[in-house]
Amino acid sequence: MKPLFRMIVPMFPRVNIFSHQAKRTTALGPLMVATVANKLPGWTVEVIDENNYRGGVPNHKKLQKDRPARVVGFYCGLTSTMERVWDLAKFYHDKGAFVIAGGWHAHYCSEETLNHHIDVVVHGDGEEAIVQLLSASLQSEVKSKMGIIPGISFFHNGEFFHNGPKRREVVDLDDLPFPDFGLLRNANLKVYPIGRIRGCNQGCEFCSVKGTPRWASAEHLFETVVHLVETRKAKRFFIVDDRLEGDPEGTKKFFELVAEKYGAILRFTVQVRLDLAENAELMEIMRDAGVRIVCVGVESPINKDLQSMRKGYSSEKMIDWIRILRGYFWVHSMFIVGYPSRVPGAELSSSEIVRRFRKFVRKSGSDSIQVMLPGPGVGTGLRRRLEKAGRLFPLEIVGWDKYDGGYVCFQPDNMDVRSLQEIPLKIMSRFYNFGNFLKIPFRTIALPGYYFLRGWSDWLRRWSQDLTRAGGHLLVQKRKEQEDAVKHVAEIEKYLKSK
Repeated sequence: MKPLFRMIVPMFPRVNIFSHQAKRTTALGPLMVATVANKLPGWTVEVIDENNYRGGVPNHKKLQKDRPARVVGFYCGLTSTMERVWDLAKFYHDKGAFVIAGGWHAHYCSEETLNHHIDVVVHGDGEEAIVQLLSASLQSEVKSKMGIIPGISFFHNGEFFHNGPKRREVVDLDDLPFPDFGLLRNANLKVYPIGRIRGCNQGCEFCSVKGTPRWASAEHLFETVVHLVETRKAKRFFIVDDRLEGDPEGTKKFFELVAEKYGAILRFTVQVRLDLAENAELMEIMRDAGVRIVCVGVESPINKDLQSMRKGYSSEKMIDWIRILRGYFWVHSMFIVGYPSRVPGAELSSSEIVRRFRKFVRKSGSDSIQVMLPGPGVGTGLRRRLEKAGRLFPLEIVGWDKYDGGYVCFQPDNMDVRSLQEIPLKIMSRFYNFGNFLKIPFRTIALPGYYFLRGWSDWLRRWSQDLTRAGGHLLVQKRKEQEDAVKHVAEIEKYLKSK
């Protein structure tokens, strides 16, 4: 029997704003690594996404008993999932598996990662590294060959080693195969993640994604879409690129190819910067190719926050930009509230912050929103700044599982911890409110008259808004009822009193 390589996407520590979507899609990075591994002779490969697994959390004891994995890989791109990675790594390591980790957290915290039952940390793109590691493992020479595989970290005789370069990068992204979603086991896949751009040189202080942007050709991404439509009847796609407009000509070419072959029958969700609103030609091409949802990092309506983030623009044009984008797409606006300032000036009270965010959301007309707390993630300029200022709470008080944008992780500006912890829900509770449930039946009944006066598309958009906001209300209420946020604040307050 061929040896098995099992790639694992660890589950979120608790329900969050991404939980619903995670049950319908998966992470592209680990799937690409598994796809390349599956082309190696002598190996079988599978992907287990714990956030998208029918029947609940997978039973790893049963998985390992039924189909024992010789090598296990972990996706460590989300800091909040690291404690889950450590638990599973111990289980698999105790079962004799060779354990590999990759992703931004493992890259920036490689020694910490290796100290939790991980044999190797891969830095950067994992497609080439997995070929070398599995080839060595198949020959039972992996321990001796680790010293000559570039871009990995490991312990040898208790000593830490890192083989240069610091990060591996696939030179030609066009050489990568189409993602093989057939490797994803026991999942409910409705939205297919695809991408062509890796790296970002924008330099936002809160982001850990670094590196000069590289991209595959527009033709390669188009061929990926064609392949998935023809082999899996895929209809809905999420382009995972952090900045779709990073290569505007390639983006334009890709959507032209899609529109020419499929018109607007496919559905795309993308991530863009707000200033895409100034490129009418590209927006029209995207709309004609089936782009329906754009996720934009608005971050904050407060200029001092944007300066501190190094976002690269001010708030003056943001409302106009969102309104322009809404003429083409459904706009999902993403905010960070309570950002620690590095710009001198009077600090705002929590009530004033809430007022400004609510006003901005109302005036912009965003179709849906998410509001998160600043996450001083590993490898970010924000974390370095807060560490230097002594404002980060120690990991014994605020563990990695709290680094998901839902919990205060540092001493805030001009307010207590409890006030900052409550701000996101105060903003979202106004937007996602119970009244949206009442609007749904009235909107449905009013369809004939509304259709005659305003048209089908306008009615459908407003009905979809009501439905989305009603669902958002349920999520907000569920978040309010979670006791861990209350305990989290109480533990920090106890810690601060003891200092």
